[in-house]
Amino acid sequence: MSFKTLLAYQKGFDLAMEIFHLTKSFPKSEMFSLTSQIVRSSRSVCSNIAEGYRKRQYEKHFKSKMSDADSENSETQLWLDFALACDYISEEKRIDLQSKSEEIGKLINYMMNNPNKFR
Repeated sequence: MSFKTLLAYQKGFDLAMEIFHLTKSFPKSEMFSLTSQIVRSSRSVCSNIAEGYRKRQYEKHFKSKMSDADSENSETQLWLDFALACDYISEEKRIDLQSKSEEIGKLINYMMNNPNKFR
């Protein structure tokens, strides 16, 4: 089985790509700050899931990587708040992306709390 079959990974990847395309409309002055931060954190969710899944036979390592993925997911939510405050996205768009991120967080937490189901 591949990490690519995990629902948390799939939804995380989709959200990261949606955020990537969204940031193309951000001002160029944000390229090395907000834009890079939100793209980096959203992609990191997926990379931590992938890394953790490959080490799933080691429960503590798996849980640690899922915790890292959850942290990156929370960071992405923070950057969405900044994007809203800077008027780069609408409140409706923030709510939509926040909702998707929260769903990913629930999936990651399920994985973290049930590591034996992913061996």
